[in-house]
Amino acid sequence: MKELILEKIEQAVEILNEKNIDMWMTFVRETGNMKDPMMDMIVGTHATWQSAFIITKNGDTHAIIGSLEFENMKSVGTYKNIHPYLKSIKEKLIDVISKINPNKIAVNFSRNSILADGLTHGMYLELIDHLKDSPFAERLVSSEEIIAALRGRKSPKELSLMKEAIKETLKIFNEVTSFIKPGVTEKEIADFVLSIVDKNGYGLAWDKEQCPAVFTGPNTAGAHASPTNRKVEQGHVINMDFGLNINGYCSDLQRTWYVLRPGEDKAPFEVQKGFDVIKESIQLAAKELRPGRLGWEIDFIARDNILKHGYEEYPHGLGHQIGRFAHDGGALLGPRWERYGNLPFLPIEEKQVYTLEPRLTIEGYGIATIEEEVVVTKNGSEFLSEPQKDIYLIYA
Repeated sequence: MKELILEKIEQAVEILNEKNIDMWMTFVRETGNMKDPMMDMIVGTHATWQSAFIITKNGDTHAIIGSLEFENMKSVGTYKNIHPYLKSIKEKLIDVISKINPNKIAVNFSRNSILADGLTHGMYLELIDHLKDSPFAERLVSSEEIIAALRGRKSPKELSLMKEAIKETLKIFNEVTSFIKPGVTEKEIADFVLSIVDKNGYGLAWDKEQCPAVFTGPNTAGAHASPTNRKVEQGHVINMDFGLNINGYCSDLQRTWYVLRPGEDKAPFEVQKGFDVIKESIQLAAKELRPGRLGWEIDFIARDNILKHGYEEYPHGLGHQIGRFAHDGGALLGPRWERYGNLPFLPIEEKQVYTLEPRLTIEGYGIATIEEEVVVTKNGSEFLSEPQKDIYLIYA
């Protein structure tokens, strides 16, 4: 992963210059217990003692680390300048920062993004204490914009890894279609999927308890719930939310099935209509997804289309960014609700990857939803996942 980390550090330098921020510092300790989300992306190893990983807008990188980790940091090879210390980080930290003499020092705190909020309150107090006799304590700013841009703008290597995860996820969806039948439970479907994951040595995009999430029929537990012993029945709409983590990058996709009843050779009108509205909403949103648009604007397109067809609005955002985590990046394709903070108001950027995942309830049948992944291009967007065009039919 060294090549990928160096690629992201180079990208970070470009972003620092773009944002006119002189220096970005990730300040950590005991990352084996509590790891700043940026460590894997821009460092590539752990830290035990208080450690500072610094990237400057002129391209210099500095790792200020405990002396026992000097050889390891050298072998990792992601930082040009390594400064080991023995008794206290303070002297080396002040010395390195003084030579840079930044007007703005970005550190990892954020009220809006958990991925930019890796600096714990205790470590923030430690940092302020180290800097209190210098002018630098007054120069700290949030790294939220830097991290949002860095995590959001996928490099060619990152995109290739994400496409691999998507490809393997779609293969598993195809396999599970042949397993689903009346009488199997949500848990049994999930266990079948997990057996394929284990056999291939893949990771999961989120916690095993809810990956995959499987819902069959009407009045299910709904999103973010674990599979249950509820059995698949004829006349059920089934949906599954599932993603893989392969080589450190995630997929996140959803598909919808219908279990045919006796005498049926296609889904009933109500089911087909609900599925088609979801499919249409995704296409309408993807058509307008481009650099410069705001997240809430794209969410509104899909949300409004669903409301116009007489369904209730979905109780979440249209889509999130994805990368090293299933929920990644900064900007969100979401409504202007207080719970989302400023994320729906951030401009969409080229090279960001988003999910598109509206849902609606088909009364008496279940939940219809599709989740696709799209990458933002210079003038629009492109699907990374092959869109589900037809509802998958299960013959009893």
